[in-house]
Amino acid sequence: MKNQLFIGLMSSFLFLNCSSNNDENNEPNPSDSQILLSKVTTVYYTSPSGPHTSITKLDYNSQKQLLKITSETTTSVLEYDGAGKPSKITYHKADGTVAYYKTFTYNGDQLTMIKKIDPDTHYNTTMTYTNGKVTGTSTCESSSCPIPSTMSYTYSGDNVSEEISVSDGIGGPHTNKKEFSYDNKVNPYSLMGKYFRMIMGGAEFLSQNNYTTVKISGKDGTGNWSQIMNFTYQIEYNSNQLPTQVMVKLDNNDYAKYTYEYITQ
Repeated sequence: MKNQLFIGLMSSFLFLNCSSNNDENNEPNPSDSQILLSKVTTVYYTSPSGPHTSITKLDYNSQKQLLKITSETTTSVLEYDGAGKPSKITYHKADGTVAYYKTFTYNGDQLTMIKKIDPDTHYNTTMTYTNGKVTGTSTCESSSCPIPSTMSYTYSGDNVSEEISVSDGIGGPHTNKKEFSYDNKVNPYSLMGKYFRMIMGGAEFLSQNNYTTVKISGKDGTGNWSQIMNFTYQIEYNSNQLPTQVMVKLDNNDYAKYTYEYITQ
């Protein structure tokens, strides 16, 4: 799942515009009134010591561009180029010092590379597209990069139906598969500015609708798939048909709960 990424990286670059669902690029229009995600509260139920709560807050400028994401351990500050595309994100530790930053390279309106730079290492992520949709990523965590980590996406309409990840590990590459089903309501991440959706990657951010189930499988030594986990999602919506609470269950046990709060700007 994207839980840890969501909390530590940004927990959402979310632009929710109820009036712009038909906009080809899903980009915020500064002249329109926008519904913006302002706060996400996540409760995890997997710790033996009891539930753990994490809160992420989002701040915007007058152009409805996301400027800052604040969590309990990290503050992320965004910069934009003259065309309004994200050019850099700087991640600050709780004490205010810089932990690392990321820069973004584009080819026209397509994000082609993400480069992470920190004191110890750097990595590059390159992206591939089919019919304008992100269909794959390749990430190198060293300059030599003998075995990049890859992610590939298969779509059914505007939703990712299957996500396959391959990463290096002990004994060789590890391959996992996620299979998704969806409701017919707007996923908060689907109305995020398209560049942030590409930056985040993953089915949760690239799909139009909300998960109802996620099945995770791994490939065994014989090359066959074996199911590892099965998640179900119970969703509550507001009057705008946007999710306000999502309860995630793993094999009928509480796994996580997401609560979303919005502002109009």
